[in-house]
Amino acid sequence: MPDLDLLAQPAHVRAADFGHVLVLVSYRTGQVRGLLPAAAVRFREAARTGRSTSLPGALSAQLLGAGLLAPSPAARPWPLIKATTTTASWGSTEHPGGTARPEPVPRRALLGAAAALASVAAVEKAGSRRTTMLRVIRAVHRATSTCRRPATPGQATAAVLAVRAAGWHSPVRTACLEESAAAVLLLAARRLSVTWCHGIAADPVRLHAWVQTEGGQVAEPDSTLAYTPVLTIGARHHRQP
Repeated sequence: MPDLDLLAQPAHVRAADFGHVLVLVSYRTGQVRGLLPAAAVRFREAARTGRSTSLPGALSAQLLGAGLLAPSPAARPWPLIKATTTTASWGSTEHPGGTARPEPVPRRALLGAAAALASVAAVEKAGSRRTTMLRVIRAVHRATSTCRRPATPGQATAAVLAVRAAGWHSPVRTACLEESAAAVLLLAARRLSVTWCHGIAADPVRLHAWVQTEGGQVAEPDSTLAYTPVLTIGARHHRQP
């Protein structure tokens, strides 16, 4: 029976450390938990030692119950991702919001993008809501494994724009997760590879999914550079939780 004083971070969990906040993401359930400074200090110590002794009992129980930590038969320290930091504004910084109507794209590209979005929607509906994120990630991983050559920045951008245009008329949720996964599938149909990225930014804490080329070009606005990638799949990066 495992010693509950000994902990490990499951393979499907990532911990991004921004300094003033530490963010945990489960890529199995999609759960996200933010730890403010006092709790973050305790979590860093637990990560360094692989022991729960630095964590308050209530916090330890919450993280174990959420599957963000797990009992371990031995002390197994785990890594923290050093995230891109910004000066904490504690909610005083404004970020633009809203959506703009996508530019028209060729009909053939629009139909292909609609099919890719429909495939992602089918994957999301194919099981428990608790494991939706994991199913999408596995679909992305399968798609990238079939690719034979890297997409150019122009090809990647065209795929993203086509998916965005198709998503404008979609009757189901079409946010960054669905758009980025559909862009991967659309390019994979032509055996073209991109890297699917999921990352976190702080102040406020927010998550985003996007695609980029093997050369690191991002098929998104420059604001995407504020996000620290915590999970990447495809091209030279095959890391599946």
